[in-house]
Amino acid sequence: MLMTLTGNLLALLSAIAGSDRAFRVAVSNDQTLNAALDGSEDETISSRAGKAAREGKRWGCVLCRLLNVFDNDHCQKTIEEDEGERLV
Repeated sequence: MLMTLTGNLLALLSAIAGSDRAFRVAVSNDQTLNAALDGSEDETISSRAGKAAREGKRWGCVLCRLLNVFDNDHCQKTIEEDEGERLV
């Protein structure tokens, strides 16, 4: 937990300084959340939700609708076909 907090603090400082490190840390946190929710450690939750939404799974549709508020078609744009379980 201390490592996560330290990494996130460094990511915040990097973002303020204009480094792209913050984006990499954000993706890492996204993948960690997906793994904690029984997904692949190499896939983002957005990619997994996009695959689930494509198959009509309720949780994927709900999460993708929420993410669309911030970035239109976010889940569809972030699907990683070569990662996680293929739901096609």
